[in-house]
Amino acid sequence: MKAADWCRSSAGAALVLATSSDAEHPAESVADGSSKTFWTTTGMFPQELIIGFPKCVKISKVAIQCYLVRTLRIERSTSKDPVGFEQCIEKDLQHTEGQLQMEEFPLPEFQATYLRFIIKSAFDHFVSVHRVMAEGTAENT
Repeated sequence: MKAADWCRSSAGAALVLATSSDAEHPAESVADGSSKTFWTTTGMFPQELIIGFPKCVKISKVAIQCYLVRTLRIERSTSKDPVGFEQCIEKDLQHTEGQLQMEEFPLPEFQATYLRFIIKSAFDHFVSVHRVMAEGTAENT
């Protein structure tokens, strides 16, 4: 079975929660597949967003395109509701002046129905998240 990006709205992903809102740069932008649109935070950290998948998926790689993020934690849940999250990775990202941070996290395959991206700290008062990706295959249910 071919791996797909399960964080795209075209794959059935849905934004479940974002801790800040900006009408010009909504959180739903992280799932539209474009690096040109983005979600911007409104200051204060941590900030988080939760993406829900249409079914349980087996994830092998998670990636993010963002700007000014210092510390990122990614968690997963296999529950029917967005609860009971377990940490997958936490990493300090490199500051890339004037360009997007593009981070990939190859992971041992794991199941997930939700992913939570937590921006614990930043290099400035505001950050932008342009895309989140979760490469994997659908679980047979």
